[in-house]
Amino acid sequence: MGSGSSVNVDYKYSLQKSENAFKAAVLIQQWYRRYVARLEMRRRCTWRIFQSIEYACEQDQIKLHNFFSYLMEQFTPSSSKERDFISRMFISGESYKEAELEKYCDYESIEVPDSYTGPHLSFPLLPDHATALLEAFKQKQQLHARYVLNLLHETRKHLKQLPNISHVSTCYSEEVTVCGDLHGQLDDLFLIFYKNGLPSPSKSYVFNGDFVDRGKQSLEVLIILFTFLLIYPKEVHLNRGNHEDHMVNLRYGFTKEVMQKYKVHGKKILRMFQNVFCWLPLATLIDQKVLILHGGISDTTDLDMLEKIQRDKFISVLRMKKRKESNRKVEMQDINGESKSEADAAGNEAAPRLSLQPQPAQAPSMANRLEFSRWIRQTVQEQIDTCRRLVDISESEPEELTYSSSVSLKYGDEPCQPHQEEWQQILDILWSDPMPQEGCRANKVRGGGCYFGPDVTEKILEKYNLQFLIRSHECKQEGYEFCHRRKVLTIFSASNYYEIGSNRGAYVKLGPDLVPHFVQYQANKSAHMLTMTQRISRVEESAFRALREKLFAHTSALISAFKAYDEDNTGRITLSNWATAVESVLRLGLPWRMLRPQLVRSTEDGMLEYKSWLDDLAMEQRSQEHIQSSLLEVIYRNRSNLETIFRIIDKDHSGLISFEEFQQTWKLFSSHMNIELTDDGINDLVRSIDFNKDGNIDFNEFLEAFRLVRQCRA
Repeated sequence: MGSGSSVNVDYKYSLQKSENAFKAAVLIQQWYRRYVARLEMRRRCTWRIFQSIEYACEQDQIKLHNFFSYLMEQFTPSSSKERDFISRMFISGESYKEAELEKYCDYESIEVPDSYTGPHLSFPLLPDHATALLEAFKQKQQLHARYVLNLLHETRKHLKQLPNISHVSTCYSEEVTVCGDLHGQLDDLFLIFYKNGLPSPSKSYVFNGDFVDRGKQSLEVLIILFTFLLIYPKEVHLNRGNHEDHMVNLRYGFTKEVMQKYKVHGKKILRMFQNVFCWLPLATLIDQKVLILHGGISDTTDLDMLEKIQRDKFISVLRMKKRKESNRKVEMQDINGESKSEADAAGNEAAPRLSLQPQPAQAPSMANRLEFSRWIRQTVQEQIDTCRRLVDISESEPEELTYSSSVSLKYGDEPCQPHQEEWQQILDILWSDPMPQEGCRANKVRGGGCYFGPDVTEKILEKYNLQFLIRSHECKQEGYEFCHRRKVLTIFSASNYYEIGSNRGAYVKLGPDLVPHFVQYQANKSAHMLTMTQRISRVEESAFRALREKLFAHTSALISAFKAYDEDNTGRITLSNWATAVESVLRLGLPWRMLRPQLVRSTEDGMLEYKSWLDDLAMEQRSQEHIQSSLLEVIYRNRSNLETIFRIIDKDHSGLISFEEFQQTWKLFSSHMNIELTDDGINDLVRSIDFNKDGNIDFNEFLEAFRLVRQCRA
């Protein structure tokens, strides 16, 4: 009896112990799941912040050039000198004739000094040249300008012989490797070659656009890709991306990078890159079954039309020009609802108007600067809302107004100008994104291209007997992502795109069976040392820092929005109203209530003292730059646009603009910034900001001009 009782007690104790262990395991599992869920939520919120800010910046880029179009429509040059200046300023994308380009970019006239220790190139290129370049760039060496121009010259000759859609077969190589956006991140390209091998007769590559901008080594990335393209023309294929566009390069860094690295011959190199970009093929087909293009498709995408388009006409996809000045006038009359007789009656007007409201019969002469400034300010203020609605991709208005950037001021016929339908085809394949919903609609988030649904994908696949699409254009956290029932694959090859640890890079390999095999990587070694929590925290901190800068840049608009909810003028609003007001100003589509704990201190009564909160934001930014808060807000909000404007004015990309260029430009866009200055005022301003008295204005002085004028108005 005693023995049996002892066994029974031991059994109960063992059972109780197991039950406790099981309960503990369940508690640990529940805690871990909640912990991982919270991390995942933080990760997703961080990602939304980065993407929303990135796409808002792209939208600003397109809106800036659309606004220039509007100014051009309203501006009446008083002399041929002013007309020539504006034409040079806004029509920088004109194609050189063949002979002119050859003469302008004459690499043979550039001597390589004996002191040069970098790599040397001779043509035709050999694999050893590519190896030497890779080693040189790893050692931070620079290729001489003569060789860069020579390489671009040979690349251009080769690209001109290629069709718009390249055709690749897996029969001639073991597999085809497809890479997405690199964005000037040379370390990612090195890692791809290290893991996958260099291009060779048995290893084909397709690089799907966006080789440049944002990263610091776009130039080196292009030189390597162009070198392998010339060595293995049947195995290396390059598609054009939306960043292979000189107007985009002005904003996102490639133009600046080239001029910093090649101060003497940078202008020639940029001009050659501009021409080479427009000769890049638009898409690639693997075994007639897999279509590779940079952005996506639309419900009007026509591969047969894309095959026939004269692609070199599209120097910049953001600048769809009219074929004739007379055609433009007719089109604008149609948009404004004018009949031909009404247009004839108004034939004496200096320029057609982009307006749905009554207008002054004619702009005042530029001879009276003050009067002209007042007139254009009044005109812009009356019509700016209408204009911005038009350029904000209004579905009810013609698409031509949505994306066109600059209108040619040249007179007479312009041969070989692109047609609207052709331009729309290229715009869609470079700028579009997939969406989970059915249908096809304008991409208002980016400001260009469209969103296409699964039905649009299915229609294209069925029409051209394709298996699936490969596209890039969007950063993905794992480096790749399927959508549309695995019929659309996004591949993105720039790791750590937003911040160290923010995302992996990836490439995909396709064999004869066309089954995708993915390779993921992190090019930054420190990212491997971080735990998941550390990585998310680091990326989150960077994202909220960028978001606070965005909030600070819109301080004035936020105050107005907050006051609308503060009817009693108490200086306090509810946290719910705070979230609604912030979204109404920034329009980033973010979950502000979820982000609130990171942006707003907790309050006991659920109310926020918004002026104190904005003061805290200002203190964060003032700690970085010792500038008056109201001025700093304007600088933060307009810096990207101002830098783009500066680079448009700086025609030779020297980093300097002349007094005359500054004066003429200020007259043109002063209305955009709501500033009114007389001729004497502009001259005084020019002299006061030329700190080093060299007769030119650099970008820092240009910003100072903006700040000084804002101070005068305060």
